[in-house]
Amino acid sequence: MSEHVPEPAPSRPAKQHLSRPAQPRTVLLRGGEVHSPADPFATAMVVEGDRIAWVGEEGAADSFADGVDEVVQLDGALVTPAFTDAHVHTTATGLALTGLDLSGAATLPEALARIRAYADARPADRVLLGHGWDAAAWPEGRPPSRAELDEAAGGRPLYLTRVDVHSAVVTTALLDLVPGVRERTGFRADAPLTGDAHHAVRKAAYATLTPAQRTEAQTAALARAAALGIGTLHECAGPDISGEDDFTGLLALAREGAGPRVVGYWAEAVASAKDAQRIRDLGAIGAAGDLFADGSLGSHTAHLHAPYADSPSSAGGTLSHTGVAHLRAEDVAAHVAACTEAGLQAGFHAIGDAALTSVVDGVRAAAERVGLGRIRAARHRVEHAEMLTERTIAGFAELALTASVQPAFDAAWGGEAGMYAARLGADRARTLNPYAALLKAGVPLALGSDSPVTPLDPWGTVRAAVFHRTRAHGISARAAFTAHTRGGWRAVGRDDAGVLVPGAPADYAVWRTGELIVQAPDERVERWSTDPRSGTPGLPDLTPGNDLPVCLTTVVGGRTVFGPPNE
Repeated sequence: MSEHVPEPAPSRPAKQHLSRPAQPRTVLLRGGEVHSPADPFATAMVVEGDRIAWVGEEGAADSFADGVDEVVQLDGALVTPAFTDAHVHTTATGLALTGLDLSGAATLPEALARIRAYADARPADRVLLGHGWDAAAWPEGRPPSRAELDEAAGGRPLYLTRVDVHSAVVTTALLDLVPGVRERTGFRADAPLTGDAHHAVRKAAYATLTPAQRTEAQTAALARAAALGIGTLHECAGPDISGEDDFTGLLALAREGAGPRVVGYWAEAVASAKDAQRIRDLGAIGAAGDLFADGSLGSHTAHLHAPYADSPSSAGGTLSHTGVAHLRAEDVAAHVAACTEAGLQAGFHAIGDAALTSVVDGVRAAAERVGLGRIRAARHRVEHAEMLTERTIAGFAELALTASVQPAFDAAWGGEAGMYAARLGADRARTLNPYAALLKAGVPLALGSDSPVTPLDPWGTVRAAVFHRTRAHGISARAAFTAHTRGGWRAVGRDDAGVLVPGAPADYAVWRTGELIVQAPDERVERWSTDPRSGTPGLPDLTPGNDLPVCLTTVVGGRTVFGPPNE
């Protein structure tokens, strides 16, 4: 995880469809715009059961009209593949949606007032949970002290994560519930907790959630995703993030079919086939996601080759000037080799340039053990991958590593006056999130949000990738859209999905939007094709300031998981 910005309000009420169809149905959608490489001028589509059966133009649709179970008149709406969010923390997202969210607090006193009000409204909660404070954005320039938190929470246990979820402030009452926490790495007497101390208090706080509370939070997050046209979520769980019960409960909830698909990753090191099997038994498809090679830039814990530009004393005075290294190259190599031998996908959280160097060097060392072809075929992945260099980009391409990235990070903290520049200096900050260079090198991209760090907001994510704060890093709308639809499927080893062509899964969304265009951020960006005569399918105009598309319907595997209210 890294940073957080406020969650957008849902565009319209949702009607959740909780049951599967009794038998496969055939549906004809017509009279709109269908975004499909099978026919760039398509206006209609036929769905049979859980698969796309046909895509084409309006005249040919007449031949299907009498043989289908339902005809949907699109009235000019746009149909696209459903989005895949390639990095989500579902329960934490739901808790932020339904609980104490400080992402909108503009000052320290406002944050404390919100804590008081929340504590008063939740007298039965054993531990109060909250998220989203960012002292760097407050005029006071500091997080709440423990005494201030104790007072605001009325002496009750409180766990409150920073926007990046790599540190937290807590009350004395919560510390008292965790024996030995004051001796753990990352504990500071009156400053945010990091490292082992943070993990210990997070485990204690989340252990107080009842199954009903977890299910409520997960259901809220899945409903929000469906309402935004997201058909698949990659849940990035692990022992330092959420418990096994949370993970297996989410996967079971998703299998009930009431919302988006959930693909699970469990971030735990693998040393043997037995370890790999245990991860499979949890329901995970990989030992990946947030297996931490380092921390975050906002918390001064991303691992850098050169020191942070701002004073470490601003972060409490005890952190390394170059952040925190959780994994060495040899640790990475051992994990990747064991996963590859077991046929399991591996992956890491890596943000700083030193962490990314360790990951690339480690994966390359694993390739020397088990063979480069096997490493490439496994499609191992790296989350965030922000502070890349020419050398590490080349390594990603050589090793076929998927870059699972979050463009909203740049939108929130990039630019000359953003958090990245404060932490690294303007010159280093300009190197972050080089999407154009990754694509030029042939590195596969999968886009996501890291929600609740940044919100579930797929079109906003595509916009952020196109209109990058560093112009040279921006990519075309088509490339970004593909990375946020098909890219997420490819990241889990599926090349047949995330696109509207016959035989593909019937995962799609219907949108109300304006004129469709072919868009790149500027003329210097290499485009796949922008000549209208080429038949490149258009996409909504994502120019900043324009309204983003509104989701009308989301369908997953032929099941409607979001739609308009009953008329």
